[in-house]
Amino acid sequence: MEIIHAIFTALGSIITLFILSKLMGNREMSQLTMFDYINGITIGSIAAEMATSEFTDVTKPFVSMIVYALVVIVISELTNKSIKLRRILTGKSSILYDNGTIYEKSLRKAKLDIGEFLSQCRIAGYFDLSTVETIILEPNGKLSILPKSNERPLTGKDMKLSISQEYLVANVIIDGNIMHENLKHTGKNETWLNNQLSAHSITDIKEVFLATCDRNNTLHVYKKIDNLECYDILE
Repeated sequence: MEIIHAIFTALGSIITLFILSKLMGNREMSQLTMFDYINGITIGSIAAEMATSEFTDVTKPFVSMIVYALVVIVISELTNKSIKLRRILTGKSSILYDNGTIYEKSLRKAKLDIGEFLSQCRIAGYFDLSTVETIILEPNGKLSILPKSNERPLTGKDMKLSISQEYLVANVIIDGNIMHENLKHTGKNETWLNNQLSAHSITDIKEVFLATCDRNNTLHVYKKIDNLECYDILE
């Protein structure tokens, strides 16, 4: 009886983990936030205990797994609707290096020493910082590196062409909310933004999922699309 009980509890924990993983969403390990990572470990530990320990009542570990999963789902929904809450719970991107300047304070805040920083750059394929324009630490702990335009594969430098440097674009609208500080940084105001949105046939800012502005004052708008793609070319 004990063996049969162990088999059924193990199968139950596997099925529960599979269902909860689907509900919480499929993300690569490198994309998990610290909160997601901790919750994943906790849920897995509870499932292992449920499968291997002699529980007289499997309801308690089962309910615990459900609670942890629900917390992840609720927080995911809240962070999708609130930019401030998203920054608190998942963090925000931080510029570590830009245009020849290493921001030591940002490195300390990210708990990175210069050796580890350079190591991560080398792993990404950049051995010389002079070939890099900007390095950003993303909330998932990964480095996003923008190389100088003439240092990319099949570079303009090799072809003896003069290529203008690319720069970061400013996110001026996120989830239907105007990012006032970012808009101010571009040197523009809400009047200019509204005129640009009108040119894109957008009357309500809530229709905008993301809008970016580059150094040429070109606004790129991405509207909210509620319906799912009707086909999947990656199936």
